[in-house]
Amino acid sequence: MTATDPTTISPVTVPERDLRETLEERRATGQAAREQAPRDGQGHWDEAARGHDALETILAQNLIRVPELLPIRHGRMVASPWNYYRGAAAVMAADLASRPHSGLRVQLCGDAHVLNFGLWATPERNLRFDLRDFDETLPGPFEWDLLRLAASLVVAAREDGLKAAKADEAVVAAGKAYRDRMARYATMPELDLWYDGTHVDSLIKYFSPADRGQLSVHIEKESKRRTHRGAFAKLTEMVHGQPRIDEDPPLRTRVDDEVQDALSDQCLAGYRMTLQEDRRHLFDRFTLVDLIRQVVGVGSVGMRVYLALFEGRSGDDPLFLQIKQAGPSVYESHLGPSQQASHGARVIAGKRVLQSATDIFVGWGSFEGQDYYVRQFRDMKIVPDIELLAPVLVEFATACGETLARAHARSGDAVAISAYLGKGPTFIKALRDFARRYADQNERDHAQLKHAIAAGRVPSEPGW
Repeated sequence: MTATDPTTISPVTVPERDLRETLEERRATGQAAREQAPRDGQGHWDEAARGHDALETILAQNLIRVPELLPIRHGRMVASPWNYYRGAAAVMAADLASRPHSGLRVQLCGDAHVLNFGLWATPERNLRFDLRDFDETLPGPFEWDLLRLAASLVVAAREDGLKAAKADEAVVAAGKAYRDRMARYATMPELDLWYDGTHVDSLIKYFSPADRGQLSVHIEKESKRRTHRGAFAKLTEMVHGQPRIDEDPPLRTRVDDEVQDALSDQCLAGYRMTLQEDRRHLFDRFTLVDLIRQVVGVGSVGMRVYLALFEGRSGDDPLFLQIKQAGPSVYESHLGPSQQASHGARVIAGKRVLQSATDIFVGWGSFEGQDYYVRQFRDMKIVPDIELLAPVLVEFATACGETLARAHARSGDAVAISAYLGKGPTFIKALRDFARRYADQNERDHAQLKHAIAAGRVPSEPGW
């Protein structure tokens, strides 16, 4: 895609907003964006105009991945259309870039599908509901995140065997929640917006009284289990008087001492310097005692991921950090390269902008020519699964829509976005139509991968 392509955004063609603009000028910017990308046109999808082959796009991502893990990646993606969707962010990025866009730029999550929303602990140890995955984060058109969320709701509903009407209802609920919350943010003082967030008690209120009790019990149970001590009890054993993370090949495999030492001396030493000074002081109270390589997720399979176990000074104080390879965002070939110095820094910068509260140990480093970012492992993180969401998909979609609006309003212009969306049903109907059509496209792309594996052209093995 060339610099003159109308679907390309760069800091040169789209300057930062002038904060001195009047409200009327900002609204006019949003309304003018309707000419560039008509709202009803957001519902269109033309497979013939996508400009790339989905399978080739998937396989091109393998170049920076660990070769022996690629069959696991393909095996996980081919398991179902839903798994394919989770792993095919690059496919959808190219597809979205083939269409007209609003030009109303925010910090994109980049992979805002329905399971990339969840609960975790703030630094104050409160549970908040928020976006949770930022590997693909980059500045871009606000609607790209919203379109990915909408299509994911239909794909997920089909996975659960829900009726098409329920899928439509979930998409409409997410769209209306986003639109209405963005309108609210358009009138909110900047500091109030920045401090806004969804506490766990507020999340529970989205659901019907009949569901709230069961949901509260589930959250309470998971928040106690998914901690550093919970991970220590589940994943480690004592070997010669020292705690060691259990192996479970190929999902968890030990690295040799040379790699472990190099990771510590290079990546973790660099990471340490990206921490705030007070948090660096806290980090220095922990000692690295073990490190293994992990296989995680669907789209992330093949990327180098390490799980590091640290021990505090008391000897009974475990800390798990996940060290995850960060490559280019799937949007960079369409929107231009990141302005950050490394891809690890890109991920953490996006995370800090988009989340209402961020892990105290997030940072980044490099090792053997690869960029990485670091975060706590688990730390009260609670992520729903598809089966759990099925009965409450509409309510959960509403929470996701409002949360995405808050994230976008922190980095974009809520006034302009709200003016583009308007108050009526035009954009919401288009969102519903696109979600249906793109879910159909996703099934065709999944079938393409399935046929390639069956023909022996793409290696695959069971991934779970």
